[in-house]
Amino acid sequence: MARTTGRSTTHLTRRLVQLYVGLTLYGASSALLVRAELGLEPWGVLHQGLAELTGISIGVVSIIIGAVVLLLWIPLRQRPGLGTVSNVFVVGLAMDGTLAVVGDLDGLGFRVPVMVLGIVLNGVATGLYIAARFGPGPRDGLMTGLNRVTGRSIRLVRTAIEVAVVVTGFLLGGSLGAGTVLYALAIGPLAQLFLRIFALPEPAGPAAVAAADEPSTSAPPAGSGPVADPASGQAILPQ
Repeated sequence: MARTTGRSTTHLTRRLVQLYVGLTLYGASSALLVRAELGLEPWGVLHQGLAELTGISIGVVSIIIGAVVLLLWIPLRQRPGLGTVSNVFVVGLAMDGTLAVVGDLDGLGFRVPVMVLGIVLNGVATGLYIAARFGPGPRDGLMTGLNRVTGRSIRLVRTAIEVAVVVTGFLLGGSLGAGTVLYALAIGPLAQLFLRIFALPEPAGPAAVAAADEPSTSAPPAGSGPVADPASGQAILPQ
């Protein structure tokens, strides 16, 4: 019994470490894309546009937007987890911290490698924090909530949200460019790769044995229609 408890504690500790390392790296990777000045990820475009408009730091804007999006979960009846709330604050703080350390870059010889590093690091961060299974980020929950309420496919809901975010951010002065396109093409394969690398096995125990004895059900094809609410320990791909 003591051995099982020790394994469970170790498992929980590793999950927590993965969660907060992943969220910190996510904020750092977004900051690197800002410094590269070659285009940001979709929500980054909105954050930068609002930062330009208000004079507030982009990290604080990220926190504010995350909190506002989280409030939208209430009518959608989404349930936040530890990872959801942590996402709101840790990513923005890590972003501002990285921007304070990494200064402006001159010349494509520096900016292009930093852009590539930011995108790859974002994939690493995604794999880390999602594999920790502490709940989806606020923007992910908005997507799955709208999917469930409207009956539209995940693909359609996500595309509609991100197009609206990018257009709004661009009109406010956010940065679009090669980095935005490369991010859109690369983040899916990178996230899938690092999710496999950082996947955590379920701790052995009575619950795991019971789950193994239950008949399995196949998941619906991606984009086929509404999906169930993520459980408190589950997450999906980030924005």
